[in-house]
Amino acid sequence: MDPKHTIINIFGQNVRFYRSKLNISQEELAYRAGLHRTYIGMIERGEKNITLLNIEKIANALGIKIEVLVKS
Repeated sequence: MDPKHTIINIFGQNVRFYRSKLNISQEELAYRAGLHRTYIGMIERGEKNITLLNIEKIANALGIKIEVLVKS
């Protein structure tokens, strides 16, 4: 499987897309989700395999459903 199409990378790309759509920084998303800014950056780059709880926090902070973040 192409590493760019793993679920971790797809999730990260979707987080970046929806964050950009809201025109907010990684720092603002992190604040809204109760997470650290560098953690958001690592997620967007596909460097972190995050927990379901943090997935929920990010989805809520973006105002979208979890399933939107895992669609390719």
